Amino acid sequence: MPKNHQLILLILLSITSVLQAERPNVVFIMTDDQAPWAIGLYDKPTHANTPNLDKLFRAGTYLPNTFVVTPVCSPSRASLATSRYGTEVGVTEWLNPRVEADHGLDPSTQTWYEVMQNAGYFTGLVGKWHLGLLDKYHPTKTGFDYFMGHRGGGWSPVNPTLEVDGQNKKIDGLTTDILTDHAISFIENRPDNQPFLLVLHYRAPHARWLPVAPEDMKPFEKLDPKLPSPDFEGLDVQRVKRFTREYLASTRGVDRNVGRMLETLDKSGLRENTVIVFTSDHGYNMGHNGIWHKGNGHWILKKDSLPLATENIPAGQRPNMYDNSLRVPTCVVWPGVTKPGTRIDSSVTNLDWYPTMQAIAGGSIAEKKIVRGRDLSPLLTGSADGWDDEVFAQYSTRHQSTTHMRCYRTSQWKLVRDFNNPQRDELFNLIADPSETTNVIDQQQHQAIVALLHAKLLSKMKEINDPALP
Repeated sequence: MPKNHQLILLILLSITSVLQAERPNVVFIMTDDQAPWAIGLYDKPTHANTPNLDKLFRAGTYLPNTFVVTPVCSPSRASLATSRYGTEVGVTEWLNPRVEADHGLDPSTQTWYEVMQNAGYFTGLVGKWHLGLLDKYHPTKTGFDYFMGHRGGGWSPVNPTLEVDGQNKKIDGLTTDILTDHAISFIENRPDNQPFLLVLHYRAPHARWLPVAPEDMKPFEKLDPKLPSPDFEGLDVQRVKRFTREYLASTRGVDRNVGRMLETLDKSGLRENTVIVFTSDHGYNMGHNGIWHKGNGHWILKKDSLPLATENIPAGQRPNMYDNSLRVPTCVVWPGVTKPGTRIDSSVTNLDWYPTMQAIAGGSIAEKKIVRGRDLSPLLTGSADGWDDEVFAQYSTRHQSTTHMRCYRTSQWKLVRDFNNPQRDELFNLIADPSETTNVIDQQQHQAIVALLHAKLLSKMKEINDPALP
């Protein structure tokens, strides 16, 4: 080989080596059922007590308009992993082990975890999976070198039975603390010659919330919380207040453990070369509009105030696509990219994490792989041009209710169609009515916007071959 060719090869190898070394680690933290109002930095008054999360949010970029495209666990996690809608990957409702224990995310569907693994990252998932119980759906078949946690959707907040080294084991202690212990161990025992991806999926603040550590409950023991919808007819006020205290205490446990994670990264010297993402799998209602829970909401009303059951919706159920169910608290701390204390109000979704993580890793997406999301890098660097703030979301319920809800949201308007129950269609003016208390779909002056949003909704459904298309 000529000397000049040898020199060029050496230079290229050197550049490759430098780029490899400079690729950041990634810690992707996702809670379960955490609403934006359960963060101390929430734009409106809140009872949340989250000093560590507040500090993290101030250290990077806050994305207050982050939405999930399905407001329950399994399809949201499937969309996060694949950048596809739930109907496209066969996960449209939370996976119920009592009726569909053999169902899960097809491991042949490339995830961004695989993209990062193939790019040379050492990858680990600690915590909740909820994308299939069987071995063929195991996280290690979907892009993870390491897994510790729970394959299903829910488990106890204390003394849980978790999979450790391939074996189910009952572990004494608070679940949030235990998961953090293993996440820290993953970081401390990782290979030294690879960047790493740690996906930390907390169970909290998913109900049931108690028990929690005494220090996590203490700020809320005497709290008399202000209610978001205090005048809602028939509201079970005392139940809402008790649930609020317990929920916020569980969130405080998450915050304390996020502090432990940040301390680990600081002490190990990894913080300066680690991207940290904090988000949740969907939002949560706590008395808002008379309900609690998420997309498969429940009325939290006194018995004599419950709406009557319908053919498809039992009494006590309130399936919904409120912003409180779809919006999630989110921040990104990306050294050298995000600036401390910045805020971006553009609308983004959980579909966007796939191309963003691919950009971070420098990995390649499989040929013909469809990616619905957008790389957030231009948005985070201030170089995005003409960012589209419109959001399409979908949710078909089948375990408690039977619905085919589809949502099209702009910065001002939200249209919700239920193709199984058209009497439940809704239109909200998000500027005049951000709490979505007044359905204006039947008002004559809004029929033009209804028609416009309906056309956009149908166009999106056709694009993804949505089975709910009329």
